[in-house]
Amino acid sequence: MQEKKLQLLVIDDDDINIFIIRKIVEKTGVPIEMVSRNNGQQAIDYLKDAIASQLDLPQLVLIDINMPVMNGWEFIEAYQDLNIEQPVNMYILSSSVYENDIEKTKTYPLVKGFISKPLSMERLNELINLLK
Repeated sequence: MQEKKLQLLVIDDDDINIFIIRKIVEKTGVPIEMVSRNNGQQAIDYLKDAIASQLDLPQLVLIDINMPVMNGWEFIEAYQDLNIEQPVNMYILSSSVYENDIEKTKTYPLVKGFISKPLSMERLNELINLLK
């Protein structure tokens, strides 16, 4: 029986960062289905389509804060409004060094933590292991 792939959603407007994460994902050796979107609105639209089509929803979501159209905080608010019951591990993945961004992360029950860019293979493996 084939192992079910972990569903990963990366929301970031930086194509280089998405490329790096994709390479790290490939090197983990873990079966991961990675989907990326360039802003929160695109991610919400993707999730709505996935729900309507009864596709697997992401178990792990990495969210940048500063993006055009809909930023990371606005995405989290919109995600909450979707009333998705499936458990999800969300992390802010940001280059922000502002203490208030790190503290704000703690005010969202859905968000498990703050990760400073760039994402490392070790950190991704830690996140994957938390899902097992």
